Amino acid sequence: MDQPLDIVILGGGTAGWMAAAGLGALLPPSRCRIRLVESDEIGIVGVGEATLPHIKNFNDSIGIDEAEMMRATNATFKLGIHFVDWGFKGSSYIHPFGVHGDAQSGLGFHHQWRRALAAGRDWDIQDFSFACMAASANRFDFPAVGKPTVNSTYSYAYHFDASLYAKYLRQLVEARGVERIEGKVREVEQHPETGDIQALILESGEPVAGQFFIDCSGFRSLLLAGKLGVGWDDWSKWLPCDRALPVPTERCGELTPYTRVSAMDAGWRWRIPLQHRTGNGYVFSSRFVDEDKARDELLRDLDEPVLAEPRLLKFQAGRRTQSWQRNCVALGLSSGFLEPLESTSIYLIQIAIMHLLELLPTARHDQRLVDEFNLRMDLEYERIRDFLILHYHLNSRHDTELWRYCAAMDVPDSLRRRMALFRHSGIVEPYRDGLFTPPSWLSVYVGQGLTPEHYSPLADAAPLTRTLKELEGLREDIRDRVDEMPKHSTFLGRYADARRADETQLREAEVRL
Repeated sequence: MDQPLDIVILGGGTAGWMAAAGLGALLPPSRCRIRLVESDEIGIVGVGEATLPHIKNFNDSIGIDEAEMMRATNATFKLGIHFVDWGFKGSSYIHPFGVHGDAQSGLGFHHQWRRALAAGRDWDIQDFSFACMAASANRFDFPAVGKPTVNSTYSYAYHFDASLYAKYLRQLVEARGVERIEGKVREVEQHPETGDIQALILESGEPVAGQFFIDCSGFRSLLLAGKLGVGWDDWSKWLPCDRALPVPTERCGELTPYTRVSAMDAGWRWRIPLQHRTGNGYVFSSRFVDEDKARDELLRDLDEPVLAEPRLLKFQAGRRTQSWQRNCVALGLSSGFLEPLESTSIYLIQIAIMHLLELLPTARHDQRLVDEFNLRMDLEYERIRDFLILHYHLNSRHDTELWRYCAAMDVPDSLRRRMALFRHSGIVEPYRDGLFTPPSWLSVYVGQGLTPEHYSPLADAAPLTRTLKELEGLREDIRDRVDEMPKHSTFLGRYADARRADETQLREAEVRL
């Protein structure tokens, strides 16, 4: 029988503690020993506040109580992302976490919608998305379960304080036996023949030896890039933004169940409502605006008073040419960075953990596992890359240099082919693997002004009058069911009010005293 694999994670933050939580919860103790090395002196980026629905699956799988987690992280619910001024000035649409149409649509719903447009109906496709309409009305409830209905056609994610989420995971996994080691790494020791990493030597001189290492050291990528020399694949020609200015403000009045991202002259601005504050920031390209002007534009457009000064983050869009080399896997920023436009950062950590769980080696090196992991992660990064490029490239704005550059830039062949297919025939090519499904692509295509020239002839199978009547009935059904939902803040207050967690902690402290 193989001995337990000795795993060392370098770095805490969201990536490190998610890795510790996933491996610790889903692998039997006989399979591995897990230690995490981090230093309180080294800060974390910690600005990730918006997630995708996949995070709920991860949390459920490792035994997290949803309401407890939400109270601990000051979380709110998220039904999608609201894009403002992206396709053109004055445009507005929501990328929903759900389908367009009903739960039993066969042929892609948008073909019937396109047929209705050809018949003279001026219907917004968002009217047929339950998630879009609920988000627009600032309402929330859990999706219906059981029999397929129109209010079972969506999912949800969270807005939360990422630093508090990491803290929550740390408490969880330390209670389950994961060991945390405080210290900074002074040097990394390699095997003289194989090149495998053997140990992390801390500044105290203490060695932390292991058989398998997970690099969660952030942009430094101390192990994968710094020690093993893995190169960088630069995607900044397609994703030119290279700076971010996050800034917290006071809590907004209405806790909207969506992230708002507004296009700016040289990038875009986010607004994320949390229970205790609002997350804001400006992602921009230093090629098209200087940092001081970007800061002024951000502060000028904030809705609430600031709680701290903006802090500048520098980055480059791209990924490591390999996510796994020798006996080291990189997660999170150590592996790559794709700007937070579609809230994919935490997803990329999560999916890497899930692939690693399936491919985790024994004490013996197996290049087949390494190659398979790298292949899977390449696919994830490249498909997210294409989806992000779509937002920039598919625009008819000519008012600033950035948007003119993005509209004219040469995009990857994989994206060009997908756009041409939709433009001509309304075909949204599905992925067998990868993150974004056809409803996501459809929402950005249509939301940014790309309506297909033709629809599938299969849409003409039913009489037009019947199709139009069914579509109108679906619109009314969605409106009626959304009207029955509670306001987001009302539902949140009943289910996961963070103030109750604060009051409980205060009472417990009083008892101890």
